[in-house]
Amino acid sequence: MTSRRSLLIGGACLAAAGAAYALTPRRRYSLVGDATLSSLVPMSFGPWSGRDVSDLVAPPAEGSLEARLYQETVERIYRHETTGAEVMMLLAHGGAQTNDLQLHRPEVCYPAFGFRLSASGPFEVPLTQRLAVPSRHLIAQAGDRREAILYWTRLGEYLPVDGAEQRVDRVRLAMQGLVADGVLSRFSIIGQDAETNTGVLSGFASGLLRASSHAGRRALIGSALANALG
Repeated sequence: MTSRRSLLIGGACLAAAGAAYALTPRRRYSLVGDATLSSLVPMSFGPWSGRDVSDLVAPPAEGSLEARLYQETVERIYRHETTGAEVMMLLAHGGAQTNDLQLHRPEVCYPAFGFRLSASGPFEVPLTQRLAVPSRHLIAQAGDRREAILYWTRLGEYLPVDGAEQRVDRVRLAMQGLVADGVLSRFSIIGQDAETNTGVLSGFASGLLRASSHAGRRALIGSALANALG
């Protein structure tokens, strides 16, 4: 005869299986679509002119988990025609954000490359008086090299500002049944005056977004901000 305890255990197992099935993502959701980030982001805008490079601090390109994670990386250096300031830009697109494949955050990657972080905190990149992109700023040091870094990540329609938020947003997407894409947008300047350079990065990132097409904005910062910006 089946005991009450067995029935309870069996019911709990069925409930757990049902919950696991319900949380298994099944539907792809991509804001980049069939386009490429390199085509969506302008090579030049305002006083800034860019060129493609291949030597930025970036995930390995072959034979690694990163190679499976990122479908596309865009590495460019933009130079200001008047001041001569140079901004390094790295964009990385991952088509499926899961527990095993997820965007690598710079506060984790830079120390892995031998940098020491002297600052790390939330930052808002202004788009208009009422709109801003939730971002993060870092200061990384390796020997005499001091690098100011400004970045944000887009996970589906979410813009998590730290690793904890990123994990929560992945669960939210899973509960919606979505396998979403993600984009890392990272900008940095080498120089000792990190505070001034962070301001330059903020102005650069804001200008780049305003100069991008609606599709480009949507790919980098999500539908809500892209639609609000016009």
